Amino acid sequence: MALIVQKYGGTSVGTPERIKAVADRVKRFVDRGDQVVVVVSAMSGETNRLVALSQAVSSNPHPREMDVLLSTGEQVTIALLTLALQEQSLDARSYLGSQVKILTDEAHGKARIKAIDGESILTDLNAGKVAVVAGFQGIDGDGNITTLGRGGSDTTAVAVAAALNADECQIYTDVDGVYTTDPRVVDCARRLEQVTFEEMLEMASLGSKVLQIRAVEFAGKYQVPLRVLSSFEEGPGTLISIDDNKDMEAPLVSGIAFNRDEARVVVRGVPDTPGVAYKILGPVSDANVEVDVIVQNVAADGTTDLTFTVHRNELDKAQAITEDIAKQLNAREVAVDGSICKVSLVGVGMRSHAGIASQMFKTLADVGINIELITTSEIKISVVIEEKYMELAVRALHTAFGLDDTGAVESSDNG
Repeated sequence: MALIVQKYGGTSVGTPERIKAVADRVKRFVDRGDQVVVVVSAMSGETNRLVALSQAVSSNPHPREMDVLLSTGEQVTIALLTLALQEQSLDARSYLGSQVKILTDEAHGKARIKAIDGESILTDLNAGKVAVVAGFQGIDGDGNITTLGRGGSDTTAVAVAAALNADECQIYTDVDGVYTTDPRVVDCARRLEQVTFEEMLEMASLGSKVLQIRAVEFAGKYQVPLRVLSSFEEGPGTLISIDDNKDMEAPLVSGIAFNRDEARVVVRGVPDTPGVAYKILGPVSDANVEVDVIVQNVAADGTTDLTFTVHRNELDKAQAITEDIAKQLNAREVAVDGSICKVSLVGVGMRSHAGIASQMFKTLADVGINIELITTSEIKISVVIEEKYMELAVRALHTAFGLDDTGAVESSDNG
């Protein structure tokens, strides 16, 4: 018998028929003797409907009241799923975030979980019940309803799994696992049997949409085994867990992530003095603009060029701030480019093998792609290139690193 936490997103519970299908799957786990906790999102489209309702009555909705409103979406789903489970002759009980109790900070709309009291759920599980928990929501120290922001239901599921010391947290979605890259870009991309928390965290931060970063961070911190599965077809999915270093044939590169939504800002001819990077990037950060890649080059004339990338939606804001600062610093010019993208190799095998970067650069050169910026970490190499070459770059690298077929490249091929 295992204790399993299952999370179903909005698409998976988007209709009464799909809710019944979730109940059928849960029953199969219960019938084999497992204890099951189910965490659900609002039905697909419901959150957008609620947001539209708020905008129809208020030009500036208060964050506390928005949390009260948006949390009702999950309340509907847990009630419907519990009824469907009871129709299957299962003893099931629904829980709001406040009933669990999922304690958060006071940041409405983007609250972070501080603690979970899992005793009531454990009592129900030990009595043979299925617990159905509303994702995305909790309460603060004053009893106010809070919501966890984007990806909140994934985070709820992982946090509940950690609190209950679950054997596995299963994330059901509309894909059947984590792939070496987006199958819509590379037809021969393949599903990965297993990746590490580190690799998944890098993939999520670099553009992979399968899991939210916060959920992966939480799972890694508390070592909760995660499994990504499809709600609509059977299969083993992809297991995300710690790196046990037992697989001596682990691939050097596990996957290729990419992000189309990049933009670049270049400040040229800035006096090369201590603190100049902070003088430029500090105001950008203060405006809540997230900076990604940063490169600084010192010229022979005593000036420096500072280049950084931001999300494309925030380019106008970053440009306006940077131009004001550039005038104060007597910089030569500010140039922007909203037609770039970032392509990244990810793999724990990079730690112990040389030559991966050189092979990446050679592969891109062979297909005529110029690299504009480079950034690395212990298990990642990212390059910024022109957006029009993104798919070509991903396909070329996918083949070059053996991901089309075996998923591994011998170390002798990589220096």
